[in-house]
Amino acid sequence: MKHFFIYLITVVFMTTGNLKAQNKPFENDAKTIDALMNASYEVVSGEKGAKRQWERDNYLHHPKATYSFFDKEKQEQVTMTLQEFHKETDDMVFDTAFYESEINREVRVFGNIAHVWSTYETRLEKDGKVERRGINSLQLIFKNDRWHIMSWTFFGETDNNIIPKTFDKN
Repeated sequence: MKHFFIYLITVVFMTTGNLKAQNKPFENDAKTIDALMNASYEVVSGEKGAKRQWERDNYLHHPKATYSFFDKEKQEQVTMTLQEFHKETDDMVFDTAFYESEINREVRVFGNIAHVWSTYETRLEKDGKVERRGINSLQLIFKNDRWHIMSWTFFGETDNNIIPKTFDKN
């Protein structure tokens, strides 16, 4: 019986250590808003057919996080889970490269919540021309010594909706 308890305690410590080690590569990604935003753009960017960093992206988000965007074809706002967003993105990147980068950011923080306005540019080749631009609106919470993305809403620039100068450092 004594050997069983020693074995059980050893397994518990090994499991706890493995769980911490699994998140260790990503823990610095969520310590600051700046790190979180940089990691967010890195996880979605990559070459045609390349797998995206969804494990890392899952770490950045709260388990109940949502994505939302205006679907120009349907002319309606679409909301989805993070897993649905990953699937949609996987389908898209099978056919094309996708590189998104932040060109401006505005942040407001109160208590454990933050609102981030992040202006982005999208390229379909790593150093190619800018194909589209838009604004991401993120709601974050600070919990357990790190930031979590709770929601991510984005809207692409159109001829009728030009990014205001206040959101465009260019």
